[in-house]
Amino acid sequence: MDHVKIRESSQIGKHFIPAEFVPKGKNEYHIRETQFTKRGLPWRHLTADEVEHLVKNGNRSDNWDDIYVTDPFDPGLIRNSEFYGMIRIGTLKPVILEYHDLKLPAGIYNSRIIACDIGEDVAVHHVRYLAHFIIDDRCMLANIDEMHTTDHAKFGNGIVKEGEQENIRIWLDVMNETGCRKILPFDGIIPADAYLWAKYRDDVRLQEKLLAMTQNRFDARRGVYGTVGRQTVIKNSRILKDVKIGDCCYIKGANKLKNLTINSNEHERTQIGEGVELVNGIIGYGCHIFYGVKAVRFVLGNHANLKYGARLIHSFLGANSTISCCEVLNNLIFPAHEQHHNNSFLIASVVLGQSNLAAGATIGSNHNSRANDNEIQAGRGFWPGLCSSVKHSCRFASFVLLAKGDYPAELDIPLPFSLLNNNTSKDRLEIMPAFWWLYNMYALARNSWKFRSRDKRMTKNQHIEFEALAPDTVEEIIHARHLLELWTGRARPKAGGRLTGSVRDTILIQEGRALLSAEADPLGDLEILGEGLEKSHRKAVILKPWAAYQAYGEMLHYYAATNLIGFLSGHPDMVYGTMMKRLAGPRNTRWINLGGQLVPEADADQLRRDIGTGKLKTWDDIHGRYDKLWSEYTLQKQKHACAVLMELADPDRSGKELWLNALDRAVAIQRLVRDRVYDSRRKDYDNAFRRATFRNEKEMIAAIGEVDDNSFIKQIREETVVFEKTVRKIKNRESTH
Repeated sequence: MDHVKIRESSQIGKHFIPAEFVPKGKNEYHIRETQFTKRGLPWRHLTADEVEHLVKNGNRSDNWDDIYVTDPFDPGLIRNSEFYGMIRIGTLKPVILEYHDLKLPAGIYNSRIIACDIGEDVAVHHVRYLAHFIIDDRCMLANIDEMHTTDHAKFGNGIVKEGEQENIRIWLDVMNETGCRKILPFDGIIPADAYLWAKYRDDVRLQEKLLAMTQNRFDARRGVYGTVGRQTVIKNSRILKDVKIGDCCYIKGANKLKNLTINSNEHERTQIGEGVELVNGIIGYGCHIFYGVKAVRFVLGNHANLKYGARLIHSFLGANSTISCCEVLNNLIFPAHEQHHNNSFLIASVVLGQSNLAAGATIGSNHNSRANDNEIQAGRGFWPGLCSSVKHSCRFASFVLLAKGDYPAELDIPLPFSLLNNNTSKDRLEIMPAFWWLYNMYALARNSWKFRSRDKRMTKNQHIEFEALAPDTVEEIIHARHLLELWTGRARPKAGGRLTGSVRDTILIQEGRALLSAEADPLGDLEILGEGLEKSHRKAVILKPWAAYQAYGEMLHYYAATNLIGFLSGHPDMVYGTMMKRLAGPRNTRWINLGGQLVPEADADQLRRDIGTGKLKTWDDIHGRYDKLWSEYTLQKQKHACAVLMELADPDRSGKELWLNALDRAVAIQRLVRDRVYDSRRKDYDNAFRRATFRNEKEMIAAIGEVDDNSFIKQIREETVVFEKTVRKIKNRESTH
């Protein structure tokens, strides 16, 4: 078989769709006609004078009758170009299009155009091969080597076209390198969809339905044209093949863009820059991709960024995330992920968002077996520090911070907001629970504000819980307190006596709870050891367990009280008694993080059943269910908060007395938050080594400002004042009933 085939010269621009895929009574342009939005304009053939003018300007066509124009049309604006197949050219006037410092006259110059529709006042300059595209109004295309669409273009969607075999389908191997959690990319997919698909592999009916939904979501016929949205600028690029580009997109200096949907609009403009190579992907609104990025088989959420040579392969990067200078393979990453330092690796993981990987972090690239079927699961707020190395398989609770170190074995850390340290000098693993609350309050309190302020999405198709204290983390805290109680009870000499099994553990938990609930730390030098935290024979030592237990209690109370205060603020006619009638009930203990949106596990299971039975027939139906669940979430969280408060309640208090006491404690904790935020930041000013780089205090203040002028510290102080006023109003309301 010939590698390079010879065709008749008259065939260029003809027979775009193979004859066997053209329906009876249709032609090769029948799908193109449905895509073309300007059919109602008064299209006409060229006049003889216009053809003569075009020929004098160095233009040629295999058939001038195949070119259609609409008035006004200035043939002098088309020069040294070739035309093949049916071509429509919108109004063409002697105007200049300008974008930044690039100014180009409207028209077609030194280009080869094959079977395209070109909108009004478009500038096409030195496009050496432009075939089977629909170009919208006021676009600028300059210095492009090859820009064409095949008859089987899928634009990054995981579908197969007419006549194609199943093995042609493009899958993403997320969370795992073996493909055992593979998903199909499609325009409109969000992290919730990807997690639902990848996580519940044992739900066979779910898997079958999701595959069918994706296939049916798009036109499987051959002959769909590539599109370029209005006011899009593409310049100095090499190859664009099978791409669908939205409005107001800016592409400059790209090497290769193939099989992509690039979403962009006037308010969320996507930009793609120099040296970029993107193949088989979906790109969300408002994304920025620059400077030598390589991405293959990928999805980017809205306002995601890839920069400075990042490599993203078989991965889903959620909205509001940035990856640069890194290698990221086989991952599902929820929104608000930062990985912008050099030499970090993230391999075969699901990261549940609001995460940050430091320089040199190596997460999951080291295997503990010959197989590559392992993975890492990291909760919200995952933060491995500089040059930390973690192997498969590991699981981390929310807001776990890893100190620098080469962690030698698999880890399962159920203690949220903790600091993990690989102490090689003592050959032990050390865990300090509630570290963020005790020593890093500035970062913790700033967490939700930071992620909300950085959320630039206008198209918010993925719901996100930004609060660090939410049902998922609160349930982790409750579980962590139970573990601390058990481990503390076991650490006592002669713990449990001769008792065995669950009876022994119940006694130990009671003893541990009594110790950890003491007003002062009674543990002294008692060594508390965690169990099942590391696959090794060395110790896993819990640092400052009493302080951590107390901190966890404060976090639970703060979560419960603030949510109930929010409920009463939204219901000014209610007091404690009526609130309890509305919110009281058993605690929902199991929550699922669906791409950033927290959902009770029972609702997630019902969602899966409704997909499996066909009650939810399309992805739009599923997204509608997400919206419904999100509308119910605030009340669900308030009910959860109410149940948490009841479990924390002092048995000596009840009713209104309990509630008033809870309000007073909430104010005290809010003040504690305010003070610790200040103290956390103040340390940077009191640190002698930080001060050493300044000549004197005046220089330091001029460079970094006064600590009291810090905008976030001011914000927390203002929030504390408002919080206190709100509580006073609620207490006054209680006193009048």
